This record gives sequence, C-alpha cells and structure tokens, in this order.
Amino acid sequence: MPLGKKASRSEAAPAIAAGIELEKMRRRVRLSRLALFIAIAAGPVALAVAVASGPATAEAAAPHRASPVRTEAAAADPAGYAQVFLDAWLRSSADEAGSAQAQFAQSLAPDVALPDRAADAQPKLTSVTAVRSVQRDEDAWAVTVAAQYADSTVRYFTVPVTADRTGVSFAVTAVPGVVAGPDRAAVPASPYTVTVPSDSSLAATVGEFLGAYLTGTGEVDRYLAPGVKLAPVSPAPYTSVTVREVSAVEEAAAAGPVPADGTQVRVRVQAEARDDTGRWPLAYELALTARSGRWDVAAQSGTVQGGGAR
Repeated sequence: MPLGKKASRSEAAPAIAAGIELEKMRRRVRLSRLALFIAIAAGPVALAVAVASGPATAEAAAPHRASPVRTEAAAADPAGYAQVFLDAWLRSSADEAGSAQAQFAQSLAPDVALPDRAADAQPKLTSVTAVRSVQRDEDAWAVTVAAQYADSTVRYFTVPVTADRTGVSFAVTAVPGVVAGPDRAAVPASPYTVTVPSDSSLAATVGEFLGAYLTGTGEVDRYLAPGVKLAPVSPAPYTSVTVREVSAVEEAAAAGPVPADGTQVRVRVQAEARDDTGRWPLAYELALTARSGRWDVAAQSGTVQGGGAR
C-alpha cells in the first residue's frame, strides 16, 4: 500500500473514533430523555427513580452546590422586657419627663404615655414580676406583670408587646392595663401516701444526707448512689436540720429491713432548718435505691416547698 494512503487512513481513524463516541453520547441523552418522559407519564415514583438513575456524565458535569440551611425563627418570650418596662413606667411621671426612669420607659415604648402621679399618692413600689405570657398573634404578646408595693398590696398589669420575627427585638405597643390576678390552680392529690417510720433506716439516711447537704456536717458523697454527683450548698446556709416527716410513693419505703438491692423508692421529706435568723420549713423530693443493706440517694428533684417562720 502506498505511503500516502497509509497516512490518510491513520489521520481518519481518530475522527471516526470521535464520531462514534459522539454518537454514543447522543444515544445516551436520547435514552435519558425517553426514560424521563416515560417516568413523568407513569407517576411521581417512577419519576424519582428516573432522576436518581440518570447518566453519570451529567451528574459529574453538574457543579456541587451546598444546600441552603434553613433556620426557624427564634422563639420570642418578651416577659422580661415587659417586666423591665413596667418597673420603669410605674416609677416615672409625666411631670418629670426628663427623669432617668421616664426616659428609660419611653426608650422601650416611645409612643406610650407616662402616668401622671401625685406626690406620695400611692405606696412605694418594691418589685415587679412577670407571671404569664400569652401569644396573641405571630408577633403580638400580652404579658401579665405583678407589681408589689411597700404596704404588701399587689396589682396585676397586662403589657402588650410586639416581637420581631427573629425574637430578639421587642416594643411595648400601648399603655398597660390593670387586670385581675391569675386564679389559683387546684392542687392535685399527693402521690406520697405511704408514711415512713421516723426510726427507720430510710429516715435516718435522709436526715444525715440533708444535714451534710445544708449544714456542711459530713460528706454528701457517702450518701449518694454510685455515679450520682451532687455538690452541697455552699456556703452552708443553716446550722441544723431536723426531719419532721417522710412520706413515700412505694410501700417498700416503709418496710422494716432494707429491701433487696436495686429496689427504688420516691420520698418527700418535710424538714426544718435553723440559722441565726430563725427557723425555716423546707421540703425535698428524693429518689433512693437499696444497696448492700443501706439506702443511697439516687436523685434529688429539688425544693418542692420553702418558707420561713420566726
């Protein structure tokens, strides 16, 4: 064969191969389109399968794009904002618009009028506390705030507050209104119906634990179940603690000897603590576990009730 013919054939080979490869790619595209049309006609399930099984070349060609991260709007509770506003509003007066309290109140609510208080016309305000928040609309709230005065009277105000969608900006939208205080809820029956004898091992453990916890007498860790961590109150607030009553949910807590290992009971302890200022009734809910013939404190639910008497 002449050399010129060999050269022309060798030059034509790459072009033919490229044409064949291009034709294969076109066929794959046509097949992919056909599969997509069939999937659309067959329904959404088949469509999902077709999209997932598309040609690898198209997947490789598409640039990787990070999925947008969507965050929900922060939950807004303007109770603290309303409390701060009402404190400043009640302490301000329209006759003293330049006072620090008046300026602060108006900075929180620029369009809200200040009260016109007569000098010494009402008892001195001692504290304000937000007691309830109700969301009226997507961005509108009504906050009930209790105001306590030096003569022990309490008035309840409702403060209308608006919040932005991020939950970080608030504004008082109108002057507060005096409302009735919240109703007292019915107290449910106590689950602690089993009386624990005062001379029982459980009552003794509870008394020693509270003594170490509240007065610093002894080590708290020695009364705790394995793995339980609980630091004593520091500095110790009381000089002595006396257990007045222990009641339980489970009958096992009132049994004479300590039951089998692993037995768990829940108790409520009524105690009396003393310090230099008087005596203080306290209550605690505890969970205890039997282990090696003794009771270990496994959990403390916290103070159930506290008060003071002198």
